[in-house]
Amino acid sequence: MSIEKRIPLNSGGLSLSRLVLGAWRLLDQGAKPSAAGVARLIDEAIALGLTSFDHADIYGNYGVEVAFGAGLAGWSGKRQSIELITKCDIMLTSDQRTENRVKHYDTSAAHIKASVDRSLQNLKTDYIDVLLLHRPDPLMDADDTAGGLQAVVEAGKVRAVGVSNFTPSQIDLLASRLPFAVVTNQIEMSVTATAPLTDGSLDHAQRLRYAPMIWSPLGGGSLFTGTGEQEQRVRAALQAVGAELGVDDIAAIAIAWLLRHPARLVPVLGSLKPERLAKMVAALDITLERQQWFAILKASTGRDVA
Repeated sequence: MSIEKRIPLNSGGLSLSRLVLGAWRLLDQGAKPSAAGVARLIDEAIALGLTSFDHADIYGNYGVEVAFGAGLAGWSGKRQSIELITKCDIMLTSDQRTENRVKHYDTSAAHIKASVDRSLQNLKTDYIDVLLLHRPDPLMDADDTAGGLQAVVEAGKVRAVGVSNFTPSQIDLLASRLPFAVVTNQIEMSVTATAPLTDGSLDHAQRLRYAPMIWSPLGGGSLFTGTGEQEQRVRAALQAVGAELGVDDIAAIAIAWLLRHPARLVPVLGSLKPERLAKMVAALDITLERQQWFAILKASTGRDVA
């Protein structure tokens, strides 16, 4: 049984492709990609069903949005056929932000508004589909933060608002000040990082019926290269389940493991290589049986469930 290729984040109507392309490695190849190369990447992603692109203002030392925007400006497709996600509030010490003396967070309304304007300019677009607060800010004034988020939504600059790496109680605090829903929480999860199963994150998502986005869904690559006992156990379990299903790519099984969860997880894929993306997209056609899912969990934790 195949999985739906698109998913509503909540009942508000905004939807994303079920798998999202993460752009954070766009500048990792050394040479800055050409605008034509980025436009080609967008087309290649769409051909695989990946219409949603995940960004953050800080990615690539504040350079990824600019590089992607140059490609988007020359892209021949229609803006409304894709979804752009970006994040704000992490303030890096950087030659691009010389005013930052120390790494910190800023969820003030003034910063949110300024960051959105800069992201719109960088991405060469009139609106952002989903704006996420990147990290919880211990100095967040919920009223002020909500005011900034409401202002950018009401101005038509942002379609929907979410968070990243927030706890359920932090989401509830912010949501209590907003006239609209928080549509997602982007959190770390993979077959080797299973904390959201027990820390309340996925329970909260199911209760409020929003779809969590998942960063590092393949464990940052450790799934393939890690030499620890956990990684070795998990690789063996993924290979065994793959053999049962006739799938020889453990990445596809690892993504399918996430997709099997009823909280409607939306993995953000880190690869920019079409051939690797195609293998991961194959996860949409894989449905793990309950015991296969638990066999992989057992490999991750090293023990049977209680």
